[in-house]
Amino acid sequence: MKIDRMKKLLLIFAIALTAFSCQDEGREDLMNQPETEKVPDSIQTLTGDFIYAGDEAILRGSDFIYGVSIDSMSKILAKQVQPFQKEEFDMVAVKVKGKIITNPRQDGWDENIEIREILEILETEKATEQNEEE
Repeated sequence: MKIDRMKKLLLIFAIALTAFSCQDEGREDLMNQPETEKVPDSIQTLTGDFIYAGDEAILRGSDFIYGVSIDSMSKILAKQVQPFQKEEFDMVAVKVKGKIITNPRQDGWDENIEIREILEILETEKATEQNEEE
């Protein structure tokens, strides 16, 4: 009887040892996986001064300057800021969402912004106050 109990105990011990050793290999595989690189959101909200002149546009903030990709959204923004410009080359403060891309052309800025959404024209309060004074 004691031999049967010893065999059972030894068998249980061997099974437990095998189970724990296999589990460590799985953990090791998980621990050795390379970390995935976190990619920042490519659509950013930017506030800056916007100017559209001819076939070029620029968005300038306190710590950035981007060329603006000329597309339907940039043309819509150009029309929306026109009433707030005193002269043709006045910059107007805006808040937009856009995607920062490298400039495909060799001239101009290193990076461009593709405007995805026009959030706000920040000059509206100033323009309203000036119109009331006149």
